[in-house]
Amino acid sequence: MNVDSIFTPPTAGRASEDVALQIEAAIVDEKFNPGDRLPSERELQAAFGTGRGVIREALHVLKQKGLIEVKKGARGGSFVRKVKATEVSDALALFLKLNEIQAEHLIEFRESIDRAITLLAIGRADEDEKRQLLEATEKLEAALKESNPDLVAVWEMDRELNLRLARMTRNPILELIMHAMQIGLSSYDHALYDDEDYRNRTAGNWRKTALYIARGEPTKALAYISYHYLMLQACLEEKNGAPETKSAIFE
Repeated sequence: MNVDSIFTPPTAGRASEDVALQIEAAIVDEKFNPGDRLPSERELQAAFGTGRGVIREALHVLKQKGLIEVKKGARGGSFVRKVKATEVSDALALFLKLNEIQAEHLIEFRESIDRAITLLAIGRADEDEKRQLLEATEKLEAALKESNPDLVAVWEMDRELNLRLARMTRNPILELIMHAMQIGLSSYDHALYDDEDYRNRTAGNWRKTALYIARGEPTKALAYISYHYLMLQACLEEKNGAPETKSAIFE
């Protein structure tokens, strides 16, 4: 490939950033595919008309983004990586962990996403998937009826239910977002299972949601989605010193 035809001299003052963006654009446009070796540093210097330091800084930026990997040795060089969805999801999860997200903003976002996921799952998932979702909620409910339920196992079951429902949409972006949410901010849902009253109602609510998804009744399924987040809001408010909230939500 003639790299002179796809790259132009970088803008003065931001040369390394410009070089990185041009190479990134070439990768996105599939001028370089996963597994391809990028031109050598010397070739890139000639193509961009810039110094070695600028090229190295640009390659470092691309490596930090996960777009390339650098191999050493006689057959080494900079090679284009295939970015995995889980890497993007994990990066989003880390961002959520490191930034303080207010509970009400999270609940608002989660409810909006779950309502969209529920509608798509009703329309796109097959009958077997819907049946398996319902069976999984029944297992969750049974696990919580044990005398001393394993809450760690219960949390994992709840997490898998959310991921299963997201997969039923046939939309990989929604699945990716749900994966990030479960890794980054699932602790809020844990609050529901820490309280015996909330945990039993949460499990029953999951079963009712899955039941109406299986029956293809979106209005009822969405009502139970909203009730879940109403319970979560009440649970968190109670933990923050509003004990009257529980009695109000359970009336």
